[in-house]
Formats: sequence, structure tokens, C-alpha cells
Amino acid sequence: MTQQLASSADVVGFWRGAGPQKWFRKDPAFDHEFRERFLATHEAAAAGQLREWAQSAEGALALVLLLDQFPRNAFRDTPRMYATDAQARAAADAAIGAGLDRQVDAPLRPFFYMPLMHSEDVRDLDRCVACMEPIGGESLRFARHHRDIVTRFNRFPHRNAVLGRASTADEERFLAEGGFGG
Repeated sequence: MTQQLASSADVVGFWRGAGPQKWFRKDPAFDHEFRERFLATHEAAAAGQLREWAQSAEGALALVLLLDQFPRNAFRDTPRMYATDAQARAAADAAIGAGLDRQVDAPLRPFFYMPLMHSEDVRDLDRCVACMEPIGGESLRFARHHRDIVTRFNRFPHRNAVLGRASTADEERFLAEGGFGG
């Protein structure tokens, strides 16, 4: 049986309902539910079949969530969790450029900037920090923290094992000392 595609409202509603208590925690049950409900919709977004969603704030947010957050939950600890990062950045860039990020509820606004935070390009991370400055709080703290890591290592060391990259001694020491683990 083929899974039916969800609507942008379904995606945003699910994410809003999960809330901060589930957004950033490793929770296999949540990951499973997210994957089961939205795998087909993620795959359609990754294939470019949901481009029309980018015309509205809700649709653009749903695209960014499907391309950036969904893979981090659904494909945790596999290279596939980063496979749609470039598409997520492109969707976020377009939405930010159109001002759609400012049309969503404040708690969801940072998700437009997450693809920039997940980039290993310091320019994207600088832009993320600038976007997060008006929000402040934990969002800004994490944006700065991510930028500092990439500034230091030119990448995120915690991704090395998953992506088959060799770690430097400095990266291994950073991780062993409790450095950011994703």
C-alpha cells in the first residue's frame, strides 16, 4: 500500500504539537512516528514534487521541516540524515528572502534558520546567527555554538563517523571531552 502524502498543515501541525520537549531529544518512538507519518511526503519534497508549497509561509515551513528536521529524526545516525541539507538551505533561503519566516508563530520561526545552522559553511552559520539575534535565548546560543565549532574545525566533528570521514586528533579530543555530539 502506498502512503498518501500529507498536507503542509499536517506537517506543521505535527511539529507544533510535538513541541520543544520532543524537537531536540533523541526519542526512538517519536522518530518512528515522524517517519511513519511523513516518509512519503519527505520523499516527494526531496524529489522536488512539492515546490508549490514554497508560496506560503506554512508550506515553506513544512518543506524546510521535511528536508531538514525530518531526516535528522527519521534517518538518525546514517548518512541519509544529511542528504537533503542543500535542498533545505535552498528552501529556507527562498522563504527568508520572501519574508515568509516572519509570518509564522515565533516558536516555529527558528526552524527556517536551522538549515543554515546545520551547514558546514561559516557564511551560512554567520547568517543563521544574524537571523537568530532578534529571537535570542537558546536559539541564538545554539546558533553561535554551531558557528564556533565550524569556525574551529571547518566542519562538525560529530558527523565524521556517520559520513566516513577521518577525524583529526583535535576533533577526537573535542568529542572525547564532551564536545557537541549533534
